Amino acid sequence: MMLKPAEQVLRDLAQRSNVSLHSDPVLVGAVAAAAADDDERRAKKRDEESSAKDDAEVLRRKPELHPLRAWGDKSSPLTPWDVLHVLGRAIALARRGAARGLAEHWGALKYSQALTGDTGSFLKLSAEGKETADYYKAVQSSELGVGFALVLARRILAQRYPDRVVSVVPADTALRAGWALTSRDKGQRQNYRYRPQFFAELWKPGAPSLVLPIACKGNHSNAAHSHVQLASASAHVEAVHVGPWNETPCLIFSTELPLDGHVTVHALCAEGSGGWLANPSAEGSDLDAELSDVNHFPQIHLPSNGDEARISIPGFHVTPDHYEWFGRVLARTAAAGLTAFAGNGEATAQYLTERQGRKHFIGFTHAATGSVQDANHTLLGKRFVGTDHVFRLNGTRVEAFSGVEIALFDLLAHGRVTQYRHKIYEHRSAWPSDSWDSSWGGPVSIHPDGTVLAIRLLP
Repeated sequence: MMLKPAEQVLRDLAQRSNVSLHSDPVLVGAVAAAAADDDERRAKKRDEESSAKDDAEVLRRKPELHPLRAWGDKSSPLTPWDVLHVLGRAIALARRGAARGLAEHWGALKYSQALTGDTGSFLKLSAEGKETADYYKAVQSSELGVGFALVLARRILAQRYPDRVVSVVPADTALRAGWALTSRDKGQRQNYRYRPQFFAELWKPGAPSLVLPIACKGNHSNAAHSHVQLASASAHVEAVHVGPWNETPCLIFSTELPLDGHVTVHALCAEGSGGWLANPSAEGSDLDAELSDVNHFPQIHLPSNGDEARISIPGFHVTPDHYEWFGRVLARTAAAGLTAFAGNGEATAQYLTERQGRKHFIGFTHAATGSVQDANHTLLGKRFVGTDHVFRLNGTRVEAFSGVEIALFDLLAHGRVTQYRHKIYEHRSAWPSDSWDSSWGGPVSIHPDGTVLAIRLLP
């Protein structure tokens, strides 16, 4: 395979193409059938093994899934660089290893040549994307599935709630502030392995936030495989309830990345009156106050019938007495993701508890393996501060830069989350949307949260 010139790779990253979206009643039926088949197999296995452990973990799924309203079979324009920006933000707090600057911060860059498309066509895997070795195909489909799902989740929610800002945080990181998830976490835990990958918080200063669990998967197979993945995803989002039992809205995605054909994102939702974190006062909670780990028991309370004792099942339940606390967890976890994306470990550590990984961001990080906030650039007329990474793309030296708008970063570095949110809300529609900056000389992606991801050739 002939290597594409690096300059053309960068042009392709900034090229807008369409991604196919699928959400309709037929998909609902196909996912229900896949779930029924899986439940039947699980029941048969439990009967054969007669295992008490298996009996204790009967899989629960969202009972009612629906197509996304006003979606159907449509398409949405985006650039590959948009997808990589969202993926980079999603894994910034992932704790993937000692060489975290490469494994976490810049992990999305390995897909710089995985996608191709042009105006009027649909995105698909490029020749390089198709030739990924077998083991890495699962990683590729999973991570690109996250990127595509979260790009579209942000758009869907922003269109449905135009008076809100959409923040997405990793669910494991947020949940660890209140629950022990694994054996290395201190505190009571249950062996229920299912939970969503992300939370979307739809917030507005001085108003209650709406929280939606999100589960996203990806595959290199076909629509039938996506049906199975969505059935699985419905079990992951069922593990978290915010407010009344069985009333938490959610989103589930499966991205189909076939070797022949274009990318298709299959998506469904659950609706409900829950998910709202009612504020005790008009001013809301003190988002600037530091958090410590607390230990909630991992259980979901089911409604009781009359005088019957309340029944609980494994999972995570944010009840009204925890609304203020959970809202603060989400806001501060989101702030940690922003400062981590800018490469500042000290600023990130202040927002995390011990279980959430505070120690991971404390101390000196060697420049060769970590991310150090030591660079600033003007991109599309906005000044950003952050960190950079120089590497070779098909033999040509390139520089990648990630950061946060400088005034917003200053607020976050000093722990002023409330003030940051007010500024973001005031300017949520004022960010540039161009995908190329001629002065910089390469693709640029700027998000409404004040973050940027950019890349260019070096002399």
